Amino acid sequence: MGTDQFGRDIFSRLLYGSEISLSIGLVGILISFSLGMLLGGISGYFGGATDQFIMRWCELIMSVPTLYMVIALRNTFPAGISSAQVYGIIIIIYSFIRWAGMARVIRGMTLSLCEQPFVLAARGLGQSHLKIILRHVLPNTFSYVIVAATLSVPYYILGEVDLSYLGVGIQEPSASWGLMLNAAQNTEYLRDFPWLLAPGAAIFITVLAFNFLGDGLRDAADTKL
Repeated sequence: MGTDQFGRDIFSRLLYGSEISLSIGLVGILISFSLGMLLGGISGYFGGATDQFIMRWCELIMSVPTLYMVIALRNTFPAGISSAQVYGIIIIIYSFIRWAGMARVIRGMTLSLCEQPFVLAARGLGQSHLKIILRHVLPNTFSYVIVAATLSVPYYILGEVDLSYLGVGIQEPSASWGLMLNAAQNTEYLRDFPWLLAPGAAIFITVLAFNFLGDGLRDAADTKL
């Protein structure tokens, strides 16, 4: 794949960049979906004021365009922080934003599950509310959650790419796919080093692969098929 404008090997940086770009997607999904499942389960199970409070927060978060909110939250932190700190900040920001959509779906599923005989039996046996939510309600949403998580990974990867491409994400000398594409903004560099677009091909293949995986899992989890 050649070298970049500074003589650094693009293939090596592509491999090291995949660690950051892919792990942000996987870790972000783990945190945001866990939070969304828990709050959605609590909202649907208890209802009333608890349900109203959590759902209004979800609607508030979802009403703001994601990219603008991410950039605004990112700019609240100092500019000169290390790439390791930026990595953690990106995960926290995307986890804070993405849990709302999952919470709304899980809340709807919980409302129907709470009327099932096994949940009513658990209540009759005197099990605690938290135990019923964690052991009886949420496990019955896993088929949907696994598919949704697989389909959502590309959004986290592209989110990191957007921030790094705009210069507010991972910083040099660390490598990420978005940061590597940042150099391709310079038409003079791109004319002399067209292989600077190699991270774009990696992003395209990865996003396509996760979408195919999500589609396959969705078909496998669909009992009607």
